[in-house]
Amino acid sequence: MFPADASRSERILLFMALIFIIVIAVKMTAFIITIFITALILTLLALPSLFWLKKKGLSDFHAVLVITTVATLVILGIIFLTVLSFHTLIMDLPQYQEELNTRLLDLSSVLASLGIPGITNGVPTINLGDILSMGLVGVMSIVDGIVFLFFVGVTTFFMLLEAARISVRLEQRFGKDSETIKQFSQMIGYVIDFIVVRTETNFIHGVLFGSFLGIMGVHGAILWAVLTFILGYIPYFGLIIASVPAIFFAWIQFGIPGAVAVIVAVCLLNLIVENPVYSYLAAQKFEMPALIVILSVIFWGWLLGLVGMLFSIPITLMILLLFQVSDELRWINELLGVNHLFADTKERRSNLSPVILKD
Repeated sequence: MFPADASRSERILLFMALIFIIVIAVKMTAFIITIFITALILTLLALPSLFWLKKKGLSDFHAVLVITTVATLVILGIIFLTVLSFHTLIMDLPQYQEELNTRLLDLSSVLASLGIPGITNGVPTINLGDILSMGLVGVMSIVDGIVFLFFVGVTTFFMLLEAARISVRLEQRFGKDSETIKQFSQMIGYVIDFIVVRTETNFIHGVLFGSFLGIMGVHGAILWAVLTFILGYIPYFGLIIASVPAIFFAWIQFGIPGAVAVIVAVCLLNLIVENPVYSYLAAQKFEMPALIVILSVIFWGWLLGLVGMLFSIPITLMILLLFQVSDELRWINELLGVNHLFADTKERRSNLSPVILKD
């Protein structure tokens, strides 16, 4: 790869230059890369179902067709509920604006009684329509979103069709019982395990949070539940960001007691779902140093946008797993303090559905 007569310093500089070029190339082709990564994550998420259907006697094509149909119906259902909730939110915006004006006046009166200048003199200083418009700035247009979902769906469909064939090709290339095949199976099984567990946890969290908001009567409960499910993939920050709109609307409707109630519910759900439930569902806790997690979110978010933030941990896990199966790069995991994640891969492999093995 590098000149044989190059010194160690020259090799390091050349390697850093190569990494820099790759990062810039990925940044320039971010839209294509995000389609590929999203499709890859969805493919890994669907692989256990694919192999289960094949064990039931379905062919590759029919199994993928069933998965695609079910996934399409589920996604369309989520989109329908989200759009319906969002439409209701937009239609009732004048009512929310009036409630917000009342809260601002109450807040202004409290501040005035404390000798602090009021934030409003009867004229609203916060316009929900402007906030909504600002929130939509930078988000994909409807056409871009449809195009993105279409290409993700098509790419995922063909990835699933090729999954079994790729495993056969790898077995033919390296041998069925080779160390490379075992390591690759462990790597894919590990990532699948994480994605499935994270998805199950987010689903439970979203359903519980949305149910609480619905019972409480907070506007847009379904929308905030879906937002919680999606943003739950972003470690540390995602659930906090998802809870802000619900807290805001609870304050508008029910005042400070309502906002406090939602905050308490968020804390309790984080305590219950993110600890006992997540630990129970996971074969082991996928704990990485907080600094690595935060840097992963920042880096992949900058490089790939929202998709990079959502899938920052799976992408980082894939890279760390590549380091782990390489004798020359395994020291990086030891330096980062994440080698413990792979300490029991052999034991876990027996509990997972290996991707490479035949059904």
